[in-house]
Amino acid sequence: MNSNNDIQKRRKSWLNEIDPYRGFEQFFDYLPGVSIFAKDRDCVFMRGNKSFLQRFDLKEESELIGKTDHDFVPSVMVEHFRNHDLEVMAEAQPKLNIIETFFNRQGLPDWFLTHKLPIFSKDNKVIGIMGITKSHKVKEGFDGGHSYERLAPAIEYLRAHFRERIDIEELAGLTSLSLRQFDRVFKEYYGLTPQKFLIKTRVQAACEALRREDVDLANLAIDLGFYDQSSFTLHFRRNMGITPGKFRKEIISPS
Repeated sequence: MNSNNDIQKRRKSWLNEIDPYRGFEQFFDYLPGVSIFAKDRDCVFMRGNKSFLQRFDLKEESELIGKTDHDFVPSVMVEHFRNHDLEVMAEAQPKLNIIETFFNRQGLPDWFLTHKLPIFSKDNKVIGIMGITKSHKVKEGFDGGHSYERLAPAIEYLRAHFRERIDIEELAGLTSLSLRQFDRVFKEYYGLTPQKFLIKTRVQAACEALRREDVDLANLAIDLGFYDQSSFTLHFRRNMGITPGKFRKEIISPS
């Protein structure tokens, strides 16, 4: 019977034979609903699976390689992504369960869960980050998706009606939970209170609108369910670190 040392040597020899460009990562293209990417230490994209390319309407991986987030999203939004990247590399530790909102072609929000991990060189230095993003339906290590099932009626209602005035107590009623229970389970699952989750969704919708349309800010505020433009500007700045007006200027004439 082979010793453990012999087995480890055999494993190492076998791994060294694998073509680095046709190794295990080819499986990544066949993981349903999972987007995978890798960046170097300068946050430049080095890899991306098919699902990740589709998010940016790219046909080939070559269209992604050498690009950064700046090539695909506005600079003011890039800061959020870059801060996470730099934190992972500086601390050499994973950053898990990052909730992000993206809007589909029908203008409806979809929530995604992102995990970012450091990439190490052979001499144990951090040389980049890799990320895994998927639809936020089941959160690993929580309760096998049971909480999502309980929250699903409220989430689907919020997804369809986030532009309207929404009463959090009514949302709780859709789940047959008390307001206190709903708030606790929601925060455990999403890491945010229902109210903050709603605001985050509206702010992201505002980003999408400001990117695509020449909209009046006062009208946009009302259309997205904010009390008035002042409330809209306050929440937008808290979430994005910039006012809606400056965000729009960044889109029109980025630095």
